[in-house]
Amino acid sequence: MISLLWSVTIVSLIVTLIISVYGIAAKPNLVKKLIALTIFGDTANVLVVLLGYRVIYPVKPPILPVWKESALQSFLNTAVDPLPQALVLTAVVIGMAVNILIAFAIIQIYRIYGTLDVREAGRFLPNLLRRGE
Repeated sequence: MISLLWSVTIVSLIVTLIISVYGIAAKPNLVKKLIALTIFGDTANVLVVLLGYRVIYPVKPPILPVWKESALQSFLNTAVDPLPQALVLTAVVIGMAVNILIAFAIIQIYRIYGTLDVREAGRFLPNLLRRGE
């Protein structure tokens, strides 16, 4: 039962990644691209956390209470890996900063061009390049 649940979880995360890549590549609206990028980053973070999780019971936090040989062996067999959690925490902060930067760029593109469609905003680019701006 647990392996089925893990399989369904992993498959649903991979499907979500594929759908978000489609949203980034195929949608012409910049806000929809930003939403798809956010979903992609969050799904990738969940996938990394799940890769560091142990599917054994009981699972213990990565804290070694006593420094003994028997406690160390038990700790190594049951503790969750803390490295993916630390990497995901860093990725969440960086992802938020990137999303804010992209949102600001989208606001500026809308202010300058009056559209959020990539195709329409791309029509203005040759004129800007000819003028040297």
